[in-house]
Amino acid sequence: MKIISIGEILWDVFEHTEHLGGAPFNFAAHARRLGHQVLFLSAVGDDERGRRALAAAGELGLSTQFIRSTGDAATGVVSVHLDAAGQPAYKIHRPAAYDHLRLEEPDYECLSQFEPDWIYFGTLHQTNPRVRELIRTVIGLNPRARRFYDINLRRDSYTPSLVEELLGLAHTVKLNEDEAATVGSFLGATHRAIEDFCRFCADRFHLDAICVTRGEKGCSILSGNQYAEVDGYPVQVRDTVGSGDAFAAAFLHGLGNGWPPDKIGDFANRVGALVAGRDGAIPPWTVEECEALARPAQAK
Repeated sequence: MKIISIGEILWDVFEHTEHLGGAPFNFAAHARRLGHQVLFLSAVGDDERGRRALAAAGELGLSTQFIRSTGDAATGVVSVHLDAAGQPAYKIHRPAAYDHLRLEEPDYECLSQFEPDWIYFGTLHQTNPRVRELIRTVIGLNPRARRFYDINLRRDSYTPSLVEELLGLAHTVKLNEDEAATVGSFLGATHRAIEDFCRFCADRFHLDAICVTRGEKGCSILSGNQYAEVDGYPVQVRDTVGSGDAFAAAFLHGLGNGWPPDKIGDFANRVGALVAGRDGAIPPWTVEECEALARPAQAK
């Protein structure tokens, strides 16, 4: 598949270390690892972190053609605090360089000639009105591309109206269980079952597929009229930063290959579990390692 991913590239800064991240960047790197052609659109600052980010992107096999360097702001940074279970709390520092992504006419022409199958976007980047205009231009120039909205809500970095607007742009949506409760509340959905929520959103926004991740419990996927709840894979969690983005790449991989929901969910759960069990948002992993994961034997 050919994928355009648009969004933030930043450094996740922990107490004693920092790792390159940003949900759209993590997604792009994992999708590239799965063998897809990916163009990632963002910006870094003209600073030391920006130079390290560009070098790391190249090492991950991503083109840096559309990762622009700007002097308007510093490379993005997020302070991350992990609780005892490895669950992160984020403090996003803005303005950041990724808010200053600019494209010229030759760039748009190149993106159109790429003929993407999918365009990926999240919520955080879209809080900038100029960025929203940019992505709509990219979408308008690629009318055949499907749109994948990975909601990724961050505190003080979304509004209900923005999320609803972006849902209306999407063909496929991914969100976690807490986000489903939040989105359901401002959409007026009162469903107790995840399947009912998925079908409500699919009908309201004319979605082809929707996925709700449930941490160690696995995921729920509605694709077309097929629904599946798929158990997760328990791992010793190091940190969960980036595991949802790895899941998203694996989810789209399965969807693009025409797999049924249960097979998509099983593969995506495996990938997400591997990443959660390792340090950083883009640790090394292989498909072979995913296939080797096994659930504990059920007690008889």
